[in-house]
Amino acid sequence: MIKVRLDKAHLEENILDYQESVDKAHNWLHEHNGKGSDFTGWVEWPVTYDKEEYARIKEVGKEIHENADVFLVCGIGGSYLGARSAIEFLQGLYSDRKPEIIFVGNTFSSTYISQVMKHIEGKSVYVDVISKSGTTTETSISFRLLKQYVEKHFPGEASKRIIATTDKHKGTLKALADKEGYREFVVPDNIGGRYSVFTAVGLLPIAAAGIDIDELMKGSFDAMNDLSVREIDKNPAYQYAVARRVLENSGKCAEMFVSYDLGTTMMAEWWKQLFGESEGKEGKGILPVSATFSTDLHSMGQFIQQGRKLLFETVLCVGKPIEDMVFPGDEENLDNMNYLAGKSIDWVNKMAMEGTIDAHVNTGNVPNILIELPDQTAYSYGYLIYFFFLACGVTCYMLDINPFNQPGVEVYKKNMFALLGKPE
Repeated sequence: MIKVRLDKAHLEENILDYQESVDKAHNWLHEHNGKGSDFTGWVEWPVTYDKEEYARIKEVGKEIHENADVFLVCGIGGSYLGARSAIEFLQGLYSDRKPEIIFVGNTFSSTYISQVMKHIEGKSVYVDVISKSGTTTETSISFRLLKQYVEKHFPGEASKRIIATTDKHKGTLKALADKEGYREFVVPDNIGGRYSVFTAVGLLPIAAAGIDIDELMKGSFDAMNDLSVREIDKNPAYQYAVARRVLENSGKCAEMFVSYDLGTTMMAEWWKQLFGESEGKEGKGILPVSATFSTDLHSMGQFIQQGRKLLFETVLCVGKPIEDMVFPGDEENLDNMNYLAGKSIDWVNKMAMEGTIDAHVNTGNVPNILIELPDQTAYSYGYLIYFFFLACGVTCYMLDINPFNQPGVEVYKKNMFALLGKPE
């Protein structure tokens, strides 16, 4: 399903020599006894997920899809990045999406929040507020505004139009949802936010967008089975995981995730959180950055080609796009573009990709890892996300760190709360 092509000319070590390290990481993940093992519920989730809740996700998702003009997904980090990456990856940026899906609760930008509140005036609105604790500041600010809006404009319907995705037993949002009678979905105790795409956190917004989540879950299930082998030469996720460590050992301190479709930009944002929060600890880790080509070749291409040799690229190569079209001929050819007449736009994009990879690898001396995905379907998305989950867990365990916590982010929160005058 997924193929990983390694730039062996730039790999100074044989990845197969890391089999012992991979065996340890594989065991820690699958036996749930490594660092942070309390949050490895995602490993078997394609089998162990709550089937009853899953049926309710599909039911409520269909209701929102059919009745909402605007669906507001209120959350930050893993509480929105997975869903947004899936929707844009699978539907593009300008599909005839119904309902309109707006992601809020992920910023303090007063302009953005104010404009969203004006934009939803006079429209049928549903809200999904996503927070394990219910105390995330960005999310709480937007949700209070949305809660009051729904109560004012849809009297007596708040319990129908507001959905809470939160802790099963405790927390501020859980208490509020119980009091107000909101429909509730669960953020599992054993799965962290950036690993939560296949839970209600990601699945409800994805289902509301009209995407077949059965296919998505089937992709994750097949990935779980296919990638359960521990041998590096048989497991593309482990090939990618080890290649990252080998390239880091050769002095590469940054990894640029590259895609060739604007609809995959949020996939890159999700990927950055996954690897940045999982790996950046104890003075260790590779800095995750991203670019969408060919767009960013006109801004970052010069540095990549001739700048400091501090990075390697991980390129997502998608075989079949969502849509394609043929470039037309023109009798006068005043733009001198007839050499492309009759060619598909995707073919042009693929040639740009091949030319760029050749330039960066063979002239620019920038190592490339290619991850080949056959298409942009829900099945392939589910497979790819599980691939990244597994690769991330293994590559982090190879550094002997906990891939599933994020203690560093508490520092800025503490400082911010002090400046805001938040009570203890």
